[in-house]
Amino acid sequence: MKFGIVGNLSKVALSDAVLRLWHAGEKRPLDFVVEEELAKLVNRESGTKVIPKKQTSEMDELVSQCDMVIAFGGDGTMLSAARLVGRASVPIVGVNLGKLGFLAEVSVDEIESFVDDILNNQHLIEDRMVVKLTAEDEEEPLFGLNDIVIDKSGSSRVLSVEAHVDNDYLVSYTGDGVIVSTPTGTTGYSLAAGGPIVVPVSEVLTISPICPHTLTARSVIVPDSSIIKIIIRSQSEKVRVTADGQSERTFTSPVQLQVQKADYTIKLVKRKDRSYYDVLRTKLMWGQDLRVQKGA
Repeated sequence: MKFGIVGNLSKVALSDAVLRLWHAGEKRPLDFVVEEELAKLVNRESGTKVIPKKQTSEMDELVSQCDMVIAFGGDGTMLSAARLVGRASVPIVGVNLGKLGFLAEVSVDEIESFVDDILNNQHLIEDRMVVKLTAEDEEEPLFGLNDIVIDKSGSSRVLSVEAHVDNDYLVSYTGDGVIVSTPTGTTGYSLAAGGPIVVPVSEVLTISPICPHTLTARSVIVPDSSIIKIIIRSQSEKVRVTADGQSERTFTSPVQLQVQKADYTIKLVKRKDRSYYDVLRTKLMWGQDLRVQKGA
């Protein structure tokens, strides 16, 4: 099996983590292709040419050369990897070098054992929904594994937001914008905006207002077959649309935007011995008394 390796170059622990995986590969029947800039970083910091040129690849060619992608970083790195893979259906493994992180599956200390699990087919692959945004007169859509965010692009003025679901009028309000989230993305910006946590395999989309100027505007969960139409009726305001906090486009209102489930999924590699509920309890520290200070 050939693994493609990518990583967040700003992470201090990145080089050591990649080297750990590289040396683990020397004892196992697997091969690697490493993103070019990452390979240069590892070779520079290790003081020797550990990763040969023949096992490196430019970013846009890496996915076609591997069976599985390993992404070193946090959730942002995983979202970048999902964008890189796109429709290719190459599974992604996340190695967490960050802090909270719901998408990265294993820690650096677990890399070797998890690689063994993969080689022995003791892993799971989950299909995660992707959401798509299209706009009037725009040919190129935006895609997000987590969410599509429509907001006021730094202006101090609020937006007039109107939402429809399958041509049925849902709600109007003024506020900072709206988030349309996949189940995967409900632990991200949507959660911070007061939205619910939705189990990733659920077949729904979540619509959450951002700072609405009314107490009655609340998150709504709709079937993932829904076509969500967001109309910004404010006059001559800049409207920013962001996919996963990474891909961005700006429009001038009034503008009509359409959000719906994409026609492909992202495949995430998961452990058999750890459920999503285990991750929630650990990451959100459920069941722990946060009033108790260590050493007190």
